[in-house]
Amino acid sequence: MQPILEATHITKTFHEHGGSRFRAVNDISLTVREGECVGIVGESGSGKSTMARIVTRLILPDSGSVKLCGEELTTAKGAALRAAYRNMKMIFQEPRSSFDPRLTLGESICEALKPVMADKKARMEAAGRLLCSVSLNEDFLSFYPGQVSGGECQRAAIARALAQKPKLLICDEATSALDVSVQAQIIALLNEIRREQQLSLLFISHDLALVSSFCDRLYVLYEGKVVEEGETAQVIQNPRQPYTKKLIDSVLSV
Repeated sequence: MQPILEATHITKTFHEHGGSRFRAVNDISLTVREGECVGIVGESGSGKSTMARIVTRLILPDSGSVKLCGEELTTAKGAALRAAYRNMKMIFQEPRSSFDPRLTLGESICEALKPVMADKKARMEAAGRLLCSVSLNEDFLSFYPGQVSGGECQRAAIARALAQKPKLLICDEATSALDVSVQAQIIALLNEIRREQQLSLLFISHDLALVSSFCDRLYVLYEGKVVEEGETAQVIQNPRQPYTKKLIDSVLSV
């Protein structure tokens, strides 16, 4: 089966003040298949968020290839790049900051619908259906981001991300700013959406316990490298690398 996302030998170095260089990503390769949930886990500075920015084309790698649905993303332009962005959407850590505070949630979702739906009334009706699909009623169409809770705002962000029927959702610490009980609700929602729509998920987090609770496969990152990868149960039950064992021990000790 052809992967939805395939990143191969990705390297990225940043130039810091004083002329020093920091290699944030060092020869990382990963794949996400259709309908699969893949987790990337690691501590701060492991390179996981840099990888998220690379696979979403927010930044370009120094070297390596990123293919989305078989098409090269790093060199995509024009219509090819627009198609890539329709197929791939990102869910951010801070949901409120991902919305324009001047727009209602309904208006923001309608903006996301513009490329695929011309009629304004039809867009607002579709926005209402999208909100209902994430367990928010149509009243939320008229609410501003600052008028709803963090969990409600993240649900609205998921609804907006689904507007163009993407094949891949990339969640970068998408639950870390939420209360534990709300985290569980968002994870359950993402799992439900994944099953119903055959979506693929790339879930990036520092929280091994959270990631291992629902991801099919894991990549463990440390200092810009993949130090362990495999089926979730295999990685958790039989870790090969000391760093992975350390992460697991830290979870078990809590």
